[in-house]
Amino acid sequence: MPAPEESADRSEIARLVAELEQAEAYEQRLRQLIVEVRDALAAGNHAAALSTLNAALNEIDAATDVVTPHRPGA
Repeated sequence: MPAPEESADRSEIARLVAELEQAEAYEQRLRQLIVEVRDALAAGNHAAALSTLNAALNEIDAATDVVTPHRPGA
């Protein structure tokens, strides 16, 4: 049976790995939004670019727990 410290370390590592995976997915989504905006601007579709930027801002606002992790009780 693992020692309590070892179990806590494994739990912390698993939490950090999950947080990293979330951050990587978030980064990929933001990069995709940048590509969409760039393509819309290149096509001369400024309204679509602004709409995509507004959607990106909404997504950023909704994802503050990924950008700044919230720890209950902290």
